[in-house]
Amino acid sequence: MVDYGKEFMLYLMDEKCYNNYFVEFDLLDGDCFRALLSKGLGLGIIAGSVLVKVPQITKILGNRSARGISLFSVCLDLFAITIHMAYSFVNGFPFSAWGDTAFLALQTAIIAMMVLFFGGSTILAAAFTFAYSGLVYALMGGLTPLKYLLIAQGFNVPILLLGKLSQAFTNYRNGSTGQLSAVTCFMLLAGSLARIFTSIQETGDQMMIITYGSSSFANLVIALQVLYYWNSDKQKKTATAGAAAAKKPKAKSKKTD
Repeated sequence: MVDYGKEFMLYLMDEKCYNNYFVEFDLLDGDCFRALLSKGLGLGIIAGSVLVKVPQITKILGNRSARGISLFSVCLDLFAITIHMAYSFVNGFPFSAWGDTAFLALQTAIIAMMVLFFGGSTILAAAFTFAYSGLVYALMGGLTPLKYLLIAQGFNVPILLLGKLSQAFTNYRNGSTGQLSAVTCFMLLAGSLARIFTSIQETGDQMMIITYGSSSFANLVIALQVLYYWNSDKQKKTATAGAAAAKKPKAKSKKTD
C-alpha cells in the first residue's frame, strides 16, 4: 500500500521533492511547492475540461439552434487547439501540461458539427466529422514531422486571436451573445489563465506561454461581453414573449340572454 502511495506521489513530484516532503519533512521548499501546485492545477484543468463545453453543447441541443455562434470562429479555435495538442503530444510534454486540449478539441469539434447540422447542412456536418478525424490522425499519428508542427504552432497565436475576436465581433454586431454559454466562457477564461502558470512551470516552452497568454486575453474579451449583454439578452427575451402574447387572439366571450 505504501508503494502505491509513493508511486502516486512520484507522479505528482520528482524524487527530490518526495524526499524533501516525506523523508526530511521539509515542507517549506518553494521549488517543490510550485511544481506540486502546477501539477495539481494541470490535473484540475484536465478534469474541468471534460465538461467545460458541455453547457454550450446542451444549450445548442436544448434550443435546437446555434444562433449567434460563428462557425468561422469555432473552426479557427478548433484548428488552434488541435495544432497545440499535436505539438505538445509529439514533443513529449507531460499530459498534465496539455491533456485538457484533447477534451477541448473533441467538444469544439462537436460544436462545429452541430452548427453545421442545425444550420441545415447534414451532409456537410458528416463530411466535417470525417475530415477532422483524418486531420487528427495525420498530425498525431507520426505522419507530420515536428518541424512542421512547430511552424504551425507559430501561427497559432494569430489564428487563435482571429477566431476568438471574430466571435466577439459577431456578438457586437448582433448586440447579443446568442447561444453562447456563460459557464463555458468563464471556465475557458479560468483555464487559460491557469495554463500560463503550468506552462512556465512544467514545459518552459515560450510558444506555449505566449499562446495561453493570447488565449486568456481573447477569452477575457468574450467573458466581458457575456456580462455586458446579460441584461440585454433578458430584455430581448421578455420583449419577444410580450410580442407573442400580444399577437395571440383573445377568446370571444359568449353572450347570455
